[in-house]
Order: sequence, then C-alpha cells, then structure tokens
Amino acid sequence: MPNTVTGALGEQRTAKYLEERGYEIVARNFRCRFGEIDIIAKNDRYLAFVEVKTRDVDGLGHPFAFITPAKQRKVVRAAQYYLQRFPTALQPRFDAAAVYTEAGRAERIEYLENAFY
Repeated sequence: MPNTVTGALGEQRTAKYLEERGYEIVARNFRCRFGEIDIIAKNDRYLAFVEVKTRDVDGLGHPFAFITPAKQRKVVRAAQYYLQRFPTALQPRFDAAAVYTEAGRAERIEYLENAFY
C-alpha cells in the first residue's frame, strides 16, 4: 500500500499531466461524507473525476486493479454530491490514473478516460 508521500507524488504528477493537456484543476482531494475524489479537472467539454493509484515500478499488481467496485461507488457518490453543490453544463466523466514511481520519482503515468461509471 502506498504511503501518503507516494500518493501525493502520484496526484501531483497526474495534475501536471492533465494541465499539459489543457485541463484546469478544479479541486484536489475533495472530501465529503460519501468519499474522496483525488482530482477534479475540467476542460471545455468534460468535468473529470479522477482516481489516482500510485505504485512502485516493482510493486505487485496493476494500479488499476486497486480501484475496486466499492471504491468506484464511493467516487461516483462523491461526484454526485459535488455536482449537486456545484452544478455544471460540462459532461461528467470518471477517469483513472496509474502512476509508477521509482527512487522517489514519478517515472510513468497511464491515464484512462471513462475508466468506470
């Protein structure tokens, strides 16, 4: 299981990745009674709710495998709550980022749009 520093590194790398692709970061670590959303980002078309999983390059299992159905439900519920509080005309989308670290650096990122519903 990644520690807080590793998780923050993965979220930072994912935010940079999104910004490089024209997204604006709306929120990081949005928390409510239903759960947490690592990153909320928008572009001219989508409001992306992004779950980030960070693992060492030598770690066991693919990071996306750790986004369980239960975790997906929590993210969806938190996103519904967010959308009730902050209505938007943008299309909501649930994305996932897998960040691989080595020697304390984010070495590689895999980004999956529409990762779950």
